[in-house]
Amino acid sequence: MGLGSITTYSLAEAREQARKCRQQLDAGVDPIEHRANERIQLRVATAQRRTFAECAAEYHKLHADGWKNTKHADQWINTLKTYAYPIFGDRDVSDVSKADVLRSLEPIWATKAETASRVRQRIRAVLDWAAARDYRKNHDPHLWDQIGRALPKTKDIKKSTHFAACPYPKIAATIASISSASVGAGVKAAMEFIILTACRSGEARGATWAEIDFENQRWVIPAERMKASKEHRVPLSPRALKLLKGQERLHDELVFPNDKGRQYSDMTFTMALRRLGHEFTVHGFRSTFRDWAAEQTAYPREVCEAALAHVSGKDATEAAYFRSDLFEKRRQLMADWATYCALQCATPATDSGSAHDQLAA
Repeated sequence: MGLGSITTYSLAEAREQARKCRQQLDAGVDPIEHRANERIQLRVATAQRRTFAECAAEYHKLHADGWKNTKHADQWINTLKTYAYPIFGDRDVSDVSKADVLRSLEPIWATKAETASRVRQRIRAVLDWAAARDYRKNHDPHLWDQIGRALPKTKDIKKSTHFAACPYPKIAATIASISSASVGAGVKAAMEFIILTACRSGEARGATWAEIDFENQRWVIPAERMKASKEHRVPLSPRALKLLKGQERLHDELVFPNDKGRQYSDMTFTMALRRLGHEFTVHGFRSTFRDWAAEQTAYPREVCEAALAHVSGKDATEAAYFRSDLFEKRRQLMADWATYCALQCATPATDSGSAHDQLAA
């Protein structure tokens, strides 16, 4: 039998291989047959290997037809793409551990309890299915009891942790309350603009007319004003453009100047929300948008993250997406968000409906 290429193994390594073969013969084992069996076992193991994302896709494909509607099916897989895939989507499903699951749940357990509960249920469904199909080896039947004990009961979480972001079903009512508040017109316009564009407060407060492109309906924020130091193009919905038109000629440079012709402070917006009885923050409106996009639409995670100007280098696929800013895909996303924000009767979200459903009605 061959011991390998001379370009691959040194003489000493070849002698060691020959010694092992003689030992196998002494033990009554045919070394050629033994090596062939090892290769077969490796091929079988490779064929059986599934990543968590592959298992989730298979589970989704098998069960989607039996779910309530296509929107629920899209939302089901999108929650995993948003919260589970970045942590262990590319990992062998056998290697997904309790620590991995907790890493996906802990950041949202206190602030997005309903979403976190759904993510846990869906991760469990995929892992249990993978174990039943023998894709997941050594599946611990006590895993979910342990995870339940590792996470605080939602009733024990201080309510203040829920105040950071406005729940998306209440966003239309919140905009209405801002519009009728006893604050300056510029504050009202700036806050609604922040909501509609899902931008950071400082990006809107420092916006200049040179950055606004009315013809192409976009706002181009230069790299030096962005957290990631990368130029960001923001699609402008008709409502956002109308707000900008109302601000024209108030200042030669700033889009949203205060009474003294300078930028508003972030505290101005915070205090306006406090006077209206809202405990959430202006920055929290970005989370409101992200929750809505994950729970109520079928837009890919990469498009939603690009809308927030989040730059990720976690995996090669996502990095490839972010070489493009997905502007045209984001244009429709932001148009849908503006429509949702304008709905007069916002109702609590369920998996059976979405902004797309209401837009299509």
